[in-house]
Amino acid sequence: MIITSVNNELVKETAKLQQRKYRDENGLFLLEGGKCIEEAIAYGIQIVNLFVLEGYEKFKNSERIETTETVLSKISTTTSAPKCVAVGKQLKRVWNNDFKHVVLLEDIKDAGNLGTILRTSCAFNVDAVILYGDTVDLYNPKCIRASVGNLWKVPVFNIQNLNQLQKMCKDYTPIGTLPKSGNTVWLKDFKAPEKSLVMFGTESSGLSDELKEYANKYGQNITIEMSERVESLNLSISAGVILYKLFV
Repeated sequence: MIITSVNNELVKETAKLQQRKYRDENGLFLLEGGKCIEEAIAYGIQIVNLFVLEGYEKFKNSERIETTETVLSKISTTTSAPKCVAVGKQLKRVWNNDFKHVVLLEDIKDAGNLGTILRTSCAFNVDAVILYGDTVDLYNPKCIRASVGNLWKVPVFNIQNLNQLQKMCKDYTPIGTLPKSGNTVWLKDFKAPEKSLVMFGTESSGLSDELKEYANKYGQNITIEMSERVESLNLSISAGVILYKLFV
């Protein structure tokens, strides 16, 4: 099959997947570039459509749609269009109470940060990640690129409120990550319980009061010890330091 017009209906429907609204409505998302698509296929992502530049050598044994650079630019979110773009089906995950190391990310707005933390979580033995509240879409193309092929390796779940969280994670010890105060302990002095829920908030405002109280009541708040010359760390760096210390 060959498509050369940006006004083709399939092309227009595919381009809509750049927006979260249409990704959510259809349960689909974009995969950009050969390496990303290969990794997704290897982890069992179902590919719905595969657009490739005419003459592109990869995926010759797949059902593919040959097209032009102009069409690929239309459906891609990158500055320079890749030689292939696929449409994949979003994964449906099932919570497993045997998970030991769980990360919660609250109201994270930066898709690059989310992708980097997912990659870090895979590296440091995290079993599952919870996106809490108004956190950026897991299938945001920038998040997919930042995760560098690790998006599929750790189950990710969306939770909107504390009641849902308490039901799902009633057997876990909540660990809040906060600036130093009288209600926190140094990371170097803390040992993670067997079933841990490590909670990270935004760089600008940190964890919400309700999650701080949740940790106060049922768990512990921790702080990274560091030089007084630095006020704070980037969220993804903080996550890397904490998860390495607790789970490796």
